[in-house]
Amino acid sequence: MIQPKDRTYIPAQLDIKWENLEPLFQELLNREINSVADLEQWLRDRSELEAALEEDFAWRYIRMTCDTTNEELLQNFQYFATEVEPKVAPYSNELNKKLVNNGFFNDLDQDKYFVYLRSVKKSLELFREENIPIQTEIQVEQQKYQSITGAMSVHIGEKEFTLEQAAALLKDTARSKRQEAWEKITARRLQDKQQLNELFDLLLVLRHKVSLNADFGNFRDYMFQALGRFDYTPQDCYAFHEAIETEIVPILREQAEKRKAALGLDSLKPWDMDVDTTGKPALKPFLNGADLIDKSIQCFRNISPYLGERLEIMKANDLFDVESRKGKAPGGYNYPLAETGAPFIFMNSANTFRDLTTMVHEGGHAVHTFLTAGLELNDFKHTPSEVAELASMSMELISMDNWDVYFSDAEELKRAKRDQLVDVLKTLPWVAVVDQFQHWLYTNPDHTDVQRYDAWKQIYERFGAGFIDWSEYPEAEANLWQKQLHIFEVPFYYIEYGMAQLGAIAVWKNYKENPEKGLQQYLDALKLGYTKTIKEIYETAGIKFDFSASYVKELAVFVKSEMDKL
Repeated sequence: MIQPKDRTYIPAQLDIKWENLEPLFQELLNREINSVADLEQWLRDRSELEAALEEDFAWRYIRMTCDTTNEELLQNFQYFATEVEPKVAPYSNELNKKLVNNGFFNDLDQDKYFVYLRSVKKSLELFREENIPIQTEIQVEQQKYQSITGAMSVHIGEKEFTLEQAAALLKDTARSKRQEAWEKITARRLQDKQQLNELFDLLLVLRHKVSLNADFGNFRDYMFQALGRFDYTPQDCYAFHEAIETEIVPILREQAEKRKAALGLDSLKPWDMDVDTTGKPALKPFLNGADLIDKSIQCFRNISPYLGERLEIMKANDLFDVESRKGKAPGGYNYPLAETGAPFIFMNSANTFRDLTTMVHEGGHAVHTFLTAGLELNDFKHTPSEVAELASMSMELISMDNWDVYFSDAEELKRAKRDQLVDVLKTLPWVAVVDQFQHWLYTNPDHTDVQRYDAWKQIYERFGAGFIDWSEYPEAEANLWQKQLHIFEVPFYYIEYGMAQLGAIAVWKNYKENPEKGLQQYLDALKLGYTKTIKEIYETAGIKFDFSASYVKELAVFVKSEMDKL
């Protein structure tokens, strides 16, 4: 069982209410610092307080997403968002000022603290008092996406399904059943189309206002700074999009033509993209949520005993909620528990192959949480998404050689690996579409709903539109963007999946060539947390932080060669 870490600064049983927190922030703000040692102790004490707050918020978020229908859990989440965070924000800014203005600031070990201090300086640049209430409103409003989508379900036959459960029927070999499932899922999504449009319209206005207050012309440029994107620019993102269009889309178009021929169809409809082309039933890698967890523990243990033990610890401490049910928020995540040093994995399993890959993906994040738990400052654990997603996406590929835990039949195992590699390539154009769409959204903040639909379709079709014939379903195509939680809840967090996907392919390539060395380099990179730059972390993993057309092509050729072996 996980033992809570001993606190040395804040009370062991701190009730997270503002009246209990303010004296601690005041003490940090007023404390005399007479040496570098004092300053480093001050940093550790501040870190301890921030970790406690983060974990408290984490549990409020986890419990709310596990049951979006529970009003008390929603109110607990909103209390933190409206009564704690807005009051913490100005203190955090004052503490940042105290740090950079301290006489011993320049005596801190620059190698140890460089990345952290760079982020502190950027936070000071971006902070605006008038943005605190706006960011609070954004936090409350964007949560409504979970409530709206979590309430969605469909009836097929005599049974009610969540949308995640119903999506499993898209693998049915009977085309009429697939079509029925897709049309019912789509109709249900479109039922709330206007409500989601209105929610996004409000978020767009609020986010744009935040950027103007911070002296930026648009929210895109603000977010590039707020996300700490020190290593690349919007122009680099556009170049990456073009590389994907040039190098990846043709491979997927070829795969789509093969799918169309194998299914004997004149055109591929939205319900034709997940069914096995050989006419075999959908892959069934596990029986239920408990079986998924147990098999994943074994899979990770077979890669390395250390990895398996991490998931065993999570199971022993009830740090999983994996099965889909009505009222549960959609999607999946790994939420680090900042004080405990362990994570919580949330997902919506419907007993499909996709759930296997979700589990090993989130398992990669979980391993990352454990590996960084011992870092000295809480901020050292706040890895940028380009690194966080490298951890998860690499694990999807590294784990494949141990998927016999899920598939005893050799042919089923091959099919699973082949499907995974197709999905790896499919990820890249979808990332490009979502990212480019967000660039458009926030650099055109006064757009109408109709202009938004048109922009989405234009961008989506540039990258193949999923290689689907949407002619009979234009409204469904125009509203596909509403499926993407990130657009509503974590704007601009998406290009990282593309960059990390390239990195993951490179990590896997190293692992295939030398499993022991490749795995060790991967783990060594994750242990760094965010104490080094993204480029240095990738170099530690034995790979490049590079998304040029030539690098995309090199890695695409490798994946295609591995697919051909299957």
